[in-house]
Amino acid sequence: MAELYGCSEGFIYEVGKFASLHDVGKVAISDSILKKRGKLTKEAFEAMKKHVATGYELICGARLGSVAENIVRYHHEKWNGGGYLEGLQGDEIPLEARIVALVDVYDALRQERSYKPAFSHERSIEIIQEERGEHFDPLLVDIFLDNHRKFEEIYTEDSMV
Repeated sequence: MAELYGCSEGFIYEVGKFASLHDVGKVAISDSILKKRGKLTKEAFEAMKKHVATGYELICGARLGSVAENIVRYHHEKWNGGGYLEGLQGDEIPLEARIVALVDVYDALRQERSYKPAFSHERSIEIIQEERGEHFDPLLVDIFLDNHRKFEEIYTEDSMV
């Protein structure tokens, strides 16, 4: 996604290298919350949100740099300001976090989870399109939609491994 956006090679490398760390703070969340079937209670959701701050502390301690820190800290912010932890909106959200947020949601939609079935590629892109300008950066959604078959290919290849 960073490459399609036209980012520098160094930035593309760092986003690719650190994207998988976005939920590192979930190591501190109880399995009863992580594996709960159905919707989380308000209290459980508040506990789940703590993974962002915990992950940020871990990443800062590891001194991996600002791209890694921004991915972990801001990947649950939403374009419209309705995310967490800080309620950032639009371009206030670092690009690396906006990229990881979109790709993470696509991945989550495609996977079966304890609380939902896996969605098809087609249904996943519909959901992402519906969230254009709400959850996600509109330009990133447009890039995703223009290249959605590439993402489907990558997802299919990765799930075979």
